[in-house]
Amino acid sequence: MNIAKNMEAVFIATAIIAGATSLATASTPAPRIFIAADNVAAQTANAVAMQVVTITAKRLTAAEKAAL
Repeated sequence: MNIAKNMEAVFIATAIIAGATSLATASTPAPRIFIAADNVAAQTANAVAMQVVTITAKRLTAAEKAAL
């Protein structure tokens, strides 16, 4: 089968399959995620104590950059 001659049919078939797949999966309900109240409290407590990273390093000189 020469795909170049039948490119329009291949495109239409692909579009139909993609449309049917999207319609078939659109009717499934979204998963419900339940989070216990104690987990929510623990997550908010961890958000307050955010870790901070400080990077202290010397910048490379032009000669050092050229050596790389």
